[in-house]
Amino acid sequence: MTTMRALTRSWTGRLGLGLVAIILVSVLVSLVWVPHDPTRVVPSERWLPISGEHWFGTDGAGKDLFSQVLVGARTTLVVALASAAIAGVVGLVLGLLAAVLPRLVGDAIGYLVDVLIALPVLVLALVLVALFQGSLLTVSVAIGAGSGVALARVVRGEAESVLTRQYVTAATTSGSSTTRTVLLHVVPNILPMLIVQLSLVAALAVLAEAALSYLGLTPVSTPSWGRMLQSLQSTVSQHPGAIVFPGLAVVLTTLGFNLLGDALRDATDPRLRGAE
Repeated sequence: MTTMRALTRSWTGRLGLGLVAIILVSVLVSLVWVPHDPTRVVPSERWLPISGEHWFGTDGAGKDLFSQVLVGARTTLVVALASAAIAGVVGLVLGLLAAVLPRLVGDAIGYLVDVLIALPVLVLALVLVALFQGSLLTVSVAIGAGSGVALARVVRGEAESVLTRQYVTAATTSGSSTTRTVLLHVVPNILPMLIVQLSLVAALAVLAEAALSYLGLTPVSTPSWGRMLQSLQSTVSQHPGAIVFPGLAVVLTTLGFNLLGDALRDATDPRLRGAE
């Protein structure tokens, strides 16, 4: 059974794939078509209800909510993918170095990782955004680096487990270099675990980006679901329906990445596959 077939056998896998696919399609659609300018203020169209022209209605400035949600999906996906990529590089490099370098150096890297894990990702993001301005790059680096440190501990444990297996010992005995052993034997064996962890990092990045934009720490010119929530919260008692759409977008995107991560774990775990 292929990983994809195993992934789609469970309802969590199907739902996770579906939600992530919706976000991807939304981003692709927003690149070629947006029904209204999401930044255009039209005072005469304030708080319009859902209609054929305004699918989610409008906000207090007359801006189309559907267009804002659609364009905001770009920001969310960029931060999620960039954060996951940075976390993968940081976690893989630190974890593999801690596993393959001499014990003294490896343990030192492990202790450094343990210290850095104590710093919450969101706190690190707040500090870096305050120091270097709230660009998407800064947000992605902060989330990715913080998550990558935590990932390094998992990578180290998995890599050390692979290094004790007989085929790795045989390869080393036959003269295989450390780099060759890592690339041919260690990385392929820990890759499924890494993919699962990175899907969870993407979910965390969605929430972190929304929180930072809600606090006003990202550029005003960058469309964001968190910034939409911030602008709509003051009128939630008069127009509660408007805030539902950006809030639901954040929840469903986070849920999609989390469910996808759970399903990937089940699909790539040989013990669970063997139990089917």
